[in-house]
Amino acid sequence: KAVEQALRAQAYQQDCHIIAIGKGADAMTRGAMNMLHEHIISGIAINKAGDFSTQLLNDARINCVEGEHPVPNEKSLAAGQALLTYIQQLPEDATCLVLFSGGASSLVEVLADGWTLADLQALTRYLLGSGYDIHAMNAVRRRVSQIKGGGLWQFLGQRQVTALLISDVPHDDPQVIGSGVLFPVDEAHDMLPDLPEQWANRLPKRQAVQQGAKFQWSIIASLALAKQAAYEKAKALGYQAQIVDEFMEGYARDAAQHIVQSLTKAPLGLSVWGGETTVVLPENPGLGGRNLHVALSAAVELQDKPNMLVLSASTDGIDGVTQEAGAIVDSHTVERGEQQGLSAENCLQRADAYTFLSASEDLIHTGATGTNVMDLVLGLVMSNDTEQ
Repeated sequence: KAVEQALRAQAYQQDCHIIAIGKGADAMTRGAMNMLHEHIISGIAINKAGDFSTQLLNDARINCVEGEHPVPNEKSLAAGQALLTYIQQLPEDATCLVLFSGGASSLVEVLADGWTLADLQALTRYLLGSGYDIHAMNAVRRRVSQIKGGGLWQFLGQRQVTALLISDVPHDDPQVIGSGVLFPVDEAHDMLPDLPEQWANRLPKRQAVQQGAKFQWSIIASLALAKQAAYEKAKALGYQAQIVDEFMEGYARDAAQHIVQSLTKAPLGLSVWGGETTVVLPENPGLGGRNLHVALSAAVELQDKPNMLVLSASTDGIDGVTQEAGAIVDSHTVERGEQQGLSAENCLQRADAYTFLSASEDLIHTGATGTNVMDLVLGLVMSNDTEQ
């Protein structure tokens, strides 16, 4: 719907070639098809395996290519080559409609010279498990890529490009969304995080690229819109509700403790947070993701608070390496898990929140949603005499 609304607002009716990359590639492409119909000449869509609709798979105009997320694999490199081949076959005066969403940093890649898939996978696992935020991770990813940090312009040339972006990053920074394949980063903003020498000494220098002259872009969906939608739904269901303006970030356990503490001072009703936390993984982590870690951490804090519920979920429907969106927890979550012989503290230390929340039967399963605007946390405060 966001793509349809954006194209309608722009009165976009040009014959075009679609380039769709990210977890929202399928839904965004279908939105464009609903608006543009025969104006779509051809397209390439790059998404996770199993996340393509029958509509796209059966449309001969669209080349559906599978990548991998969150750790790139050989499919991601093959997707990168398929992307370059597709662009190089387009007429030099072609008009391109680029549809971009979260997950692109892993789903598609063309590596810098001297880098191998094994290098990329090891670096990605280190970044994901070491508590770096998305700005830091994507600053590193840009350096080891030929297409990120505006690098795709080397292949697009002077073709006319309109880009519609779904933001999954703080402050909706287009240089960070998908590592900014269409957005060159100047030296002043190319800030690398502290890295171990084995990585810091190997990173190539920033590539200097020029953005195309015939380029326009807009962000069509974001965390702010998701928070507003949750707020409006709560009001429609008869709840008192408030949007919490602060961005939820930092370590997942710290964020959960802060949220529960905030709920002790909040009015009755629903409070809506949004953002993206981090988890530092132990040497041999269990199963989980940042939302499950937030949820289980919150459950520990809720044990003496029977009038509260906390839901933490990824808007893409997939949290970490699980197939769950997140979890909803209450004052009895820890008790239910312990009855199955598990320890919440032990599972948190092992980054194994999935195992505990599966045993306590608090998981939320939605399947892939076709979008990604970071994470939502909903906190509900009820009157003390309310039955949960």
